[in-house]
Amino acid sequence: MLRVLTLATLFPDASRPTFGGFVERQTLGLAARDDVELEVVAPIGIPPWPFRRHTRHAALADVPEQEVWKDVIVHRPRFRTIPKIGGPLAPAAMARALGPLLRTIRERFPFDIIDAEFFYPDGPAAMRLAREFDLPFSVKARGADIHYWGRRTGSAAQVLAAADAADGLLAVSEALRTDMVALGMTADKIAVHYTGIDKSRFRPVDRSAAKEALGVEGPLIVTVGALIPRKGQRLVVEALADIPDARLWCVGEGEDRPMLEKRARDLGLADRVHLPGNLPHDDVANLLAAADVMVLPSASEGLANAWVEALASGTPIVISAVGGAAELVDRPEAGAIVDRSPRAIADAVRALLADPPDPYKVRAAVDRFSWERNSETLFAHLSALVERQ
Repeated sequence: MLRVLTLATLFPDASRPTFGGFVERQTLGLAARDDVELEVVAPIGIPPWPFRRHTRHAALADVPEQEVWKDVIVHRPRFRTIPKIGGPLAPAAMARALGPLLRTIRERFPFDIIDAEFFYPDGPAAMRLAREFDLPFSVKARGADIHYWGRRTGSAAQVLAAADAADGLLAVSEALRTDMVALGMTADKIAVHYTGIDKSRFRPVDRSAAKEALGVEGPLIVTVGALIPRKGQRLVVEALADIPDARLWCVGEGEDRPMLEKRARDLGLADRVHLPGNLPHDDVANLLAAADVMVLPSASEGLANAWVEALASGTPIVISAVGGAAELVDRPEAGAIVDRSPRAIADAVRALLADPPDPYKVRAAVDRFSWERNSETLFAHLSALVERQ
C-alpha cells in the first residue's frame, strides 16, 4: 500500500469549484486505486488586515479547515501571505503552518511520501517538511511555476533548491523538462508526466446541433483560460476583426476582463465577443465540442489542459510556440502553431474555417492521453521513490 500526502495550493474548494481542476482530477484518480491511500493538504494563503477584506479573500473565510471532498480527506490550513511582495516568503510561511498539522496527521496516517503538485511555493515548502519528517518528496512542474517563479528574484533560488533536494521531479511536457534542465535542474531526475483527459466527456458531437443549443450562428471561436495577460486573449479579440461573421467566447475569469470588454467595444466587436466567466467542466466540454477552433496564444505554458480537451473534442487549436505545443500539434489536422500576433492568429483561424479537418482525425492527436495512463505513471513514479528511500 502506497500512502501519499498530496500538497497542492492549486486545489478546488466550495468558493472556487474550478480552481486547480486538473490537480483535483489527477489526485482523485490516484486516490481511487486499491493500492493507494491518500490525503490532500491544500493550504490557503490569507493576507493580513485590511487586504483580507477583498472579496476574493473574504470568500475563503467559510472554507472548512478539513472536509471530505469527493471521497478524499482534504485539509485546508491557512498561512500568512502578503500580496504583491510576499512571494519569496510564502514557502517558509507555509511550512511553518503545516508542520504541526502534518505531525497530527501522521499519528493516524503514516504517509510514505509528500507529492507537491506545483513548483512554487509548494516545492520549497515540501522540501522543508520532508526534511522535518525524514521522508522522500516529489515536485511536479506545470508551466508558470517554472517560467515565472523559476526566474524571479526571491523565488528562483528556492525553486532550484527544491529541485536539487527532491527525490524525483515531474514535468507536464518534454518541452517543460528541457526548460527545467536549462534552469539548472538535473535531467535524469525529471520524468515527463502528461495530463489525462476524460474522453467520455470531451468528444466530438454534431457541431451544428451543439451551436444551436448555445444559440450561436456562424463560426465559433473559443478560448479557455484565466483572463490574464499571459494567456493572450487580447490578441484573439483583435484577430476577430479579420474573421468575418465569427463569434468569440472567452471562458475564464481574471484581471483582464475590463480591458477585454473595452477592447471589444473599441473595435466594434462587442456583439461578437462573449465573456461567460468560469464555467463548470461539463459546460466547457459542450462549448469546446461546438467550437470550430480553440485559440490560446499564451506567452508561456507547460502543456495546457485546454489544448488537450479541445483536441479530444475534435476541435483544432491555434496556439503559440510555447511549452509542449509541438508535442500536440504534430499533424495538420490538429491545427496550427503561430506567432503571437492578431494577423497570424486570424490567418490560421480563417484557414481552418475554410477547410475544417475531420474531428476524429483531430482527436487522434491525443490518443496517448488518458487519466488511466496518468494515474499509472504517477503511481509508478512515487512508488519507486519510496522504495529507494
